[in-house]
Amino acid sequence: MTGETTDTIDAFHRGAFHVMQPKGRGHRSGMDAMLLAALVADDRPVRVADLGAGAGAAGLAVASRLANTQVVLFERSAEMADYARRSILLPGNAHVAGRVSVIEADVTLTAKARNDAGLADESFHHVIMNPPFNHAGDRRTPDALKAEAHAMTDGLFESWIRTAGAIMIPGGQLSLIARPQSIAEIIAACGRRFGGIEITAIHPRPGENAVRILVTGIKGSRARLSLRAALIMHEEGSHKFSPLVDDFNNGRAAYARL
Repeated sequence: MTGETTDTIDAFHRGAFHVMQPKGRGHRSGMDAMLLAALVADDRPVRVADLGAGAGAAGLAVASRLANTQVVLFERSAEMADYARRSILLPGNAHVAGRVSVIEADVTLTAKARNDAGLADESFHHVIMNPPFNHAGDRRTPDALKAEAHAMTDGLFESWIRTAGAIMIPGGQLSLIARPQSIAEIIAACGRRFGGIEITAIHPRPGENAVRILVTGIKGSRARLSLRAALIMHEEGSHKFSPLVDDFNNGRAAYARL
């Protein structure tokens, strides 16, 4: 277990919940996790799987905003899974602690091995994911914990989206955030598993290139792909978030499908 001197407890949704994260190493959740969580717009009693959950920020954000959700955080790294467990037990998370659990599992497992690891077939209404985004050719970090969280492997989207399709009920929703250069791999991986794909590009400011994409799809749908209006994070010449993005970041609104 990591010592307290190398941990931080970070507030999200303006203090609605907190996450314990490693300081100065590993992946630290922030805006990406909050935007991902905003893609779940469902007031029903539903089960949500957060694949590659890290310390649990995105899954906890869903549970904090939607009181009827049961969330399972799936994380391969034993160390990050421990951070997720400790995050759930923080005093400020008492309102969600009974609805969030952690399973240490590799989300790329298949068939029986996947089921045996706790990734049970057709058991979730929503699956959310923020997969690793650094290609093999990118400069490598000496931080092993961060490298594991950020390094893409061949076929990553195929394996992660395959698992999402397996553990989701028919008609369930896939939600993910990724870099724009992964768009072709994501669409190919969705294949015939997910339809009605909706893609939203996120731009820092007007006239600047997109830095992220938000993607949702419905299991078994045959609806066509939709490219939604772009989200602009900041007004030109400002570092202040736009009102809509600020609402997503702070759990005041969901980014519902069309």
